[in-house]
Amino acid sequence: MLHAAPSSFEIKPALAKIVCEPNWKWQKREIPMQNYDLFYVWSGEGTVVQNDESFTVGKGSCFLFRPGDHTSAVHNPQKPLVLTYIHFDVLEPVKEIPLPYRTVRETVDFEYMLARYVRLFLVHTYAAEEEGQLILKQLMIHLLREDKESPVEKTVSNQLAEVILEISNYVKQHPGIQHRVEDLAARAGLSPRYFSIKFKDLIGSPVQSYIIKTRIERAQHLLQHAGMNVTEVADALGYRDIFFFSRQFKQYTGQNPSEIR
Repeated sequence: MLHAAPSSFEIKPALAKIVCEPNWKWQKREIPMQNYDLFYVWSGEGTVVQNDESFTVGKGSCFLFRPGDHTSAVHNPQKPLVLTYIHFDVLEPVKEIPLPYRTVRETVDFEYMLARYVRLFLVHTYAAEEEGQLILKQLMIHLLREDKESPVEKTVSNQLAEVILEISNYVKQHPGIQHRVEDLAARAGLSPRYFSIKFKDLIGSPVQSYIIKTRIERAQHLLQHAGMNVTEVADALGYRDIFFFSRQFKQYTGQNPSEIR
């Protein structure tokens, strides 16, 4: 679904966010699923059966039922399921389809998109269908991205990952600061050695290389779009030696900064 045009997503009227009644159950029917159904669990406990495979579900459980699927479900009446379901079709052939089941790792953005989608049609918002098609495409991209990317837990805990991602974002937002590995490690509450190892594991680049790359990328932007000359850019980014700046810039871009400008 990655390459499907948003306009090819056909929105079906079956969509809602609901709190299931205590005696709720989804009985298996003889007629299989006729279209796609994005089925997400906000909270509660239950069991979903998809094509005779049983899944214990809770917060973050997400199914993409497909045409032809047979489904059923029950839940714990003391902890009823809170669900969003969205039925849709895709009117052009698709190659990449998200996996049929997963536990969503990054729920904040995903849940915002689900809530936004349902709200569009509850209040008959202007251009709801057009925006709904865009959100459906975003939801599919989110799921496909999760399918392609290895879980963060394989390399570092979620809490540590958040800390290191915050540090990498801090470096990117402040390219003119003379960042030292020791200072960044202290900001993360880690030893410099352990911070360096985990930073490379998660970001894919040594800390020092990332710092330099971020500064050079900012330098390129300033030279191309801010009307600043080479001396002004070097000074803005904390380079005391303009010749050193030029050498480092060429090392990373293959061009002299004057050529970029």
